Parts: sequence; structure tokens; C-alpha cells
Amino acid sequence: MGDNNLQNNEVWITGIGLLSSLGEGPQAHWDALQSGKPANVDSERFAPYPVHALTEPDWSQQISRRDMRQMEPWQQIGTYAAGLALDDAGAKEDETLCGRMDMIVAAGGGERDIEVDAAVMKEGRGSNDTDALLAERLSNDLRPTLFLAQLSNLLAGNISIVHKVTGSSRTFMGEEGAGISAIQTAHARIASGQSDIVLVGGAYNAERSDMLLFFALGGYLQEGKHADLWNRDGTVLGSVGAFLVMESRAHAEARGAKPYAKLSGVSAEHGRRDDDATSKRLGRAFAKLSTSGSTAVLSGATGCADITKAEQTFLKTHLGDAPVRGFGNIMGHSIETHFPLGVALAALSFKQNAMYKPMAADEAEADKAPDNILVTTIGHNRAEGMALVEPVSK
Repeated sequence: MGDNNLQNNEVWITGIGLLSSLGEGPQAHWDALQSGKPANVDSERFAPYPVHALTEPDWSQQISRRDMRQMEPWQQIGTYAAGLALDDAGAKEDETLCGRMDMIVAAGGGERDIEVDAAVMKEGRGSNDTDALLAERLSNDLRPTLFLAQLSNLLAGNISIVHKVTGSSRTFMGEEGAGISAIQTAHARIASGQSDIVLVGGAYNAERSDMLLFFALGGYLQEGKHADLWNRDGTVLGSVGAFLVMESRAHAEARGAKPYAKLSGVSAEHGRRDDDATSKRLGRAFAKLSTSGSTAVLSGATGCADITKAEQTFLKTHLGDAPVRGFGNIMGHSIETHFPLGVALAALSFKQNAMYKPMAADEAEADKAPDNILVTTIGHNRAEGMALVEPVSK
């Protein structure tokens, strides 16, 4: 732990772990994002809903076969991405460092046994006594141990077991708001001196019939072929694991770690989606961040028409013609993971000393690297977050 008397420590991003439809690792993502084309979109398996499907890695590079058997896909994605981040930060082989490293995870509620759910619903359609049927199936199929296997904090547990990250552990739930809270908490703990080094991020498995049904019933999904992010009414989900190693500047320098960028601030808002109230909340969130010089935007826009248009209006009002990149157009929307993903992509941009090429229609070219990048995630239904990422001063 750091010295609690220290205030406003500079927060460095020193490791990035990414796994998605684009492949794995920072360089693969940088290269693929430069194409400006949606990646690995599967429009058949879950028709009429397209998804950005995971490009599966060689899992054995980060997770043993024995450990894999204990995990659901979202846990596998997250544990793998976490291992990539630790490797990238030069921390994975340092047992002492990992032993005191704090961990903050954004997670959903685990994955259901879809075969059991489908069987129960099928039997229920032909039953005259659904109460008795459910009681029987609860005792035989929906065992307490099955429920325990779906707990949200098991991603953090698996990361602890596989990668030996055994400092304090926190798990946030709550869709996009979980990812916002995870990054905001990691930044606050390091800036205040409560933590020296934190592993933070999340994972999302978009290739799930139950979650697609959930979002479809809410009217949030785009149907048919993939359509451009800024010109559709619905989101396209994507499987993503995104973890970052963040630490104080003093701690990173002491161990010789090289930064991607610094996370200068994080702000969050939450409230009813009323046009005027939402606009005011976005303005408050932006006002808490000190932007100067040229600013670019990495937008986590969902593609759901009303809130996406509200974000476009906000960005135009506050940042004029600043270049905007909607990374969800290429990678899909990853719910809890979307905000950590945006922060990771912003940091990667400064490592490359360049701004990403347009990722969707109507996005303007950027002729140089910006002075700072504003990362936004405006949730599909609730929660708004912004982060300011800047290069590290020499």
C-alpha cells in the first residue's frame, strides 16, 4: 500500500491486455483498428442479431487446461486478458508484486446453463402444473452449486488463482456503470495513495443466447446485417476482455516500468434518460475533467439511436470538430468491459504517437496525435462515464 498522506499521485497505465474479435494484444488491436472495418461479425449463429465473435487464442498460453475446466467463457476471456496485461506490464513473474497488487473487476452476473433453461421452458409449455414442475427442476437441475458457479466475483477469483494476484479485490456489477466504477475507483485509489498498483478491467461474452434475448426484449439490438454505428438504431454486441495495469508514477519508476500514458481523470454520472437531464449530466461530467490543447474522442457509443444522437450533440457542442472514433463499430459493444476497453485504446494511441484512422462513416481524419483523448461510455440504458487520457510528460 502507498502512503495515505500522498495526494494527487500521477496515475500511469503500464500494462494492457486485450482479447476480442480483433485478436489478442495491443499491437494486433492497433493494426486491426487502422483498417476501419468491423471485425469477425457473425450474422448467422444468432440471427437476426449479429455479434462480433471472439477470435479464440491459444488458451494454454495463459490458462492451464485444468483451470479452464472450472471457468465459463466470460471467465476464460477475462483471465486470459488479465494475464496479457500482467505480462505487458512486466509484473506476471514477480510473485511479490502480484501478491500485493490490488484488483478491481467489472463483471456481469455469470452465465446460465442455457440447456437447462430451454428444457424447463419446453416442459413448462406442456405442463398443467408449472409450480410442481419448477419445484422438481429446482431440486434436480438448478442446484446451489450451479448457482455458486455463476457468481460475478468468480472472475476475480480465477485471476487470483491463475495469476497469483492476491492483494485486495473488488467486483462491480451494473452493466456499463460497472466498468466506469472500476476505472474510477482504481484511479482514485492510486491518486490518493491508497494503492500503488492495480489490475483493473473486465470481460464480456457476447455469444450467449440468453443475453441476446435479454437485450432484444428491451429493444436494444440491431437486427439484420451489421450497420454503421452512427446510422443505426440498436447495438451490436462484441466479445471482449480488457484489463489494464495502473500504478503511481513513483511506483512505476521505482521498478523501471514504461508507461503507455497517464489517466488524468475519471468522472461518472447516473440518472433518468430524460433529454434535458441527460444533457446536463454529460456537461457536469465533462466539466470535471481539465482538457487543454487539442482533444480527440474515443466514443463508446452504443448505436442505440436516441442516446447516440444525444452524445453526438454533446460532443459537437463542447468539442466542435474534434475527431471522434466510435470503436464499437469495429469491435462491438462490450457492456461492462466497454469503458476499460476505451481507456486501453486511448493509452495505446499515445504509445503509437498517432490517432486512430476513422472507424465508422462520417468520421473525420486526424492529421496529428492529439494532446489528450476523451474516452466516453454512455450506457445503453443508464450510466455515463468519461475519462481523460494524456501522454506522460518527461
